[in-house]
Amino acid sequence: MPKVPVTIVTGFLGAGKTTLINHVLTANHGKKVAVIENEFVRGDLVRILHKLLKRRAKFDYIIIETTGLADPAPVAQTFFVDEALQHHLKLDAIVTVVDAKHIHQHFDEEKPEGVENESVEQLAFADVVVINKTDLVTASEKTKLEQRVKRINQEAKIIETVKGQVELDAVLNINAFSLEKVLEIEPNFMKEEGQEHVHDDSVTSVGIELEGNLDMHRVNKWLSVLLSEQGVDLFRSKGILAIEGSDDKYFFQGVHMLLSFGCSSEGMGKPWAAEEKRTNKLIFIGRNLDKDELNNNFRACLASSAA
Repeated sequence: MPKVPVTIVTGFLGAGKTTLINHVLTANHGKKVAVIENEFVRGDLVRILHKLLKRRAKFDYIIIETTGLADPAPVAQTFFVDEALQHHLKLDAIVTVVDAKHIHQHFDEEKPEGVENESVEQLAFADVVVINKTDLVTASEKTKLEQRVKRINQEAKIIETVKGQVELDAVLNINAFSLEKVLEIEPNFMKEEGQEHVHDDSVTSVGIELEGNLDMHRVNKWLSVLLSEQGVDLFRSKGILAIEGSDDKYFFQGVHMLLSFGCSSEGMGKPWAAEEKRTNKLIFIGRNLDKDELNNNFRACLASSAA
């Protein structure tokens, strides 16, 4: 039996999460959707999911709706660490709903020292950003908002909606967390030319593209150090790697310190073709990322013959 896709829906109170979920539940699509909502801790969530699995035949999808201020990371990490759930469920995507009219006041809210801006972090984790209530803003305001979202998370797909009216296949079963999806990485390296620099957010995306073969030992050491020292500030990471001495493509995808790995020999994607450029591609989304340091340290992972 195929694994059940699980979608995490996050966003501030009033953004339209419940409206979007109600639309998904009532739309004429013939699919059965189970919804887990409101506040919980990871242990509660695991128990609820195991309980749901006893009624596996009664649903096709699961949606987990987080509370307004909730960090989606612990929910997402559940699917990295619980082997029993991994056998039956697959984390499909994190969808963040934002209120087009009022999100800026959350972006610019002054927080006490050491307290993070939850609205920015929710965008950083997102695979899909649903900009809701677009009928309440001007075209110029909408463009500025989209530019700001892209500065925080260049990889997220942006969907504009009114009253949460979204196509089902835009938010469910999109396989955003599959390792094969990493093949679609297209780093645009935070091209900000022509963009109005509204605010210097501490949460940004860094894309790295580097041709050549990597030394597996150096890559493992670099990632281990990076995750141990900056894992708290690394919200999402993903990459395609070319390893010296192997024609396999290696993939990784992660949330904070937890990474999942795979390679083409395990049936994920295709190996490097003989005429194909062996180009490594990585994306990091996080807080206070040093683009030059990440690039330089990754370049140091090149195999000696290519360095």
